[in-house]
Amino acid sequence: MTEVPNRRPPGTPCWVSLMAHRADLARSFYGALFGWEFVPGPPQLGTYALAELDGRRIAGIGEGSPEPHRPVAWTTMLASDDVDETAELVRECGGTVGIGPLQVNDEGRLALAVDPSGAVFGVWQGGLLGGAEATGEPGTLAWSELVTRDASLVGKFYEAVFGLEAEDAASDSDDVLLRVGGHPVAAIHGVGSRVPRDRGAHWTTHFAVADVDDAAARVTALGGHVIHPAHPSPHGRTATLTDPEGAPFTLQSPP
Repeated sequence: MTEVPNRRPPGTPCWVSLMAHRADLARSFYGALFGWEFVPGPPQLGTYALAELDGRRIAGIGEGSPEPHRPVAWTTMLASDDVDETAELVRECGGTVGIGPLQVNDEGRLALAVDPSGAVFGVWQGGLLGGAEATGEPGTLAWSELVTRDASLVGKFYEAVFGLEAEDAASDSDDVLLRVGGHPVAAIHGVGSRVPRDRGAHWTTHFAVADVDDAAARVTALGGHVIHPAHPSPHGRTATLTDPEGAPFTLQSPP
């Protein structure tokens, strides 16, 4: 197997992607918030651009279909060594493959899928782009969490498809940690009937920042909105916000 830079073990969140209504406005917002600069992405993806921080590729922003009421959301991409095989497993385990698998130039191979609870996620087989070239530092992906009705049930899906270890968290809540080789890579948060009606089950994207309160204030100054104000959490201080087009995301600073 050819060595791919930044390749992640299967099932690990490796990239996040946003398909905005106005990609230019989204790039302006996130560029001002995180200090991202943008370079053109693979030509076949149209307006898709790669966000860079200090020259390292962090995330992608493109322009989705022009339907005016289409909700905008960040998509979590999970790593795979063989996206075609993973797509077959998604179908066999009760999920749906909506797009792909398709080749994205030499960057990698992609599929977009829906798990049995209705949450959208991507599958990425890295080529020249193995995944994000930095994580866990300000302006980069810090954590990924699936919010769904029944964490244990959905955990079995990701366990079967990606070979992850799905382990109940040590608490009274319906939470599951997804591990690779004993190392936590993501979480599933079961909220029962409290799954948001407007969004359904969904993956959440947590971006690291040095100061959540300061960053949340900048979000509102840039035209975004606060969903949950800054508060302590097991991951440190967090706040949940939306960008000007309504795409939700979470800010997180270290404990």
